[in-house]
Amino acid sequence: QVRIVESGGGVVQAGGSLTLFCKYSGLTYDAYAMGWFRQAPGKEREGVSCLSWSGVNSFSRDSVKGRFTIFRDHATNTLYLQMNNLQPEDTAMYYCAARASRDADYCSGAERQYNYWGEGTQVTVSS
Repeated sequence: QVRIVESGGGVVQAGGSLTLFCKYSGLTYDAYAMGWFRQAPGKEREGVSCLSWSGVNSFSRDSVKGRFTIFRDHATNTLYLQMNNLQPEDTAMYYCAARASRDADYCSGAERQYNYWGEGTQVTVSS
């Protein structure tokens, strides 16, 4: 059974940093694309960043490029999202997601491509 648990959210001032953690287990397929998504109040959930199982390919939305970094530690089954220079518009519930993939180099920023989700961790950035 796939299990995904996010942590690391919190309240920070604009310009601050946070690191989100996504601890996963039960991934028994050969490879999984994994990603971070977020949903602000009154808005649809959007893709933030994704990383292929191989680590070769990644994607980040334009608004976080240069500020957010996605990376993974296979040894500890943890996906990370390092977020620097946070801005009030980054305030949202952040979710980690995974999908099985035959292609170890595949990742997607599209929500509909993922079928395993965590419960989310809240990030609040004050101005």
